[in-house]
Amino acid sequence: MSLSDAQKEAVEEVLKKTIRAKFAAYSPEPAVMPFHTRLLGRDRLALYQFVHSLNTSFGEKVFEPVALALAEGRIAHVERGRRSGKRISRGAQARIQEIMDGLSTADTAPNKSAEIERIRDAAREGDMVKVKPTKVDLTLRTHAGAWFLFDIKTAKPNAGGFKEFKRTLLEWVGVMLAENPEADVNTLIAIPYNPYAPKPYARWTIRGMLDLERELLVAEEFWDFLGGENSYEDLLGCFERVGIELREEIDVYFARFV
Repeated sequence: MSLSDAQKEAVEEVLKKTIRAKFAAYSPEPAVMPFHTRLLGRDRLALYQFVHSLNTSFGEKVFEPVALALAEGRIAHVERGRRSGKRISRGAQARIQEIMDGLSTADTAPNKSAEIERIRDAAREGDMVKVKPTKVDLTLRTHAGAWFLFDIKTAKPNAGGFKEFKRTLLEWVGVMLAENPEADVNTLIAIPYNPYAPKPYARWTIRGMLDLERELLVAEEFWDFLGGENSYEDLLGCFERVGIELREEIDVYFARFV
């Protein structure tokens, strides 16, 4: 299964709107960089600064709406920026801390199925406390009723940050199960592309903290999960077509800085 024409059109519209909105709002850094300017030229330096600025918001402005466009119509419910919940039990908080302690000291290996069941057993144990967990980048609910909550990260997230990423994934489980202890909940990290391609993604950097089979989707794994088989390749085609269509606009825009 590949992306439909309607999905491709939706993705391409997202890309064009994002780039044009960025052009409308973008103002290069006023910092004087005489060596860079003389070496690269003002137009190339402006392009570099633009790409750097775009990269900082690529997840929210590009990957999230593109993911939404791929999943809508195929998956029962799709939502961006959702709160996973507002309350968690003290019992679940204690279980999460126990899990994190075991992983941090390497006394236990990550096993998401077992971790979820440990949290489920304590989902309503003790007082319920108000919490404000990190917003979910992409929330899906399948026709079968299973929940999938994604935290979309950059291609090369800091390996040291995965401890907090793991805690976030477990907290999402805790608040979801506080609302419905029987819920089928899956919480995952999504990395939109593999910067090491054609070599495999360097998963060793996060082994020991994440369950690589149940908590991480990279490149094709993520996009094909959302849109079906071959969605990743179709998606690259969408980006290429938009790049060709906007090439003249991009050239005109940066000609201002020559």
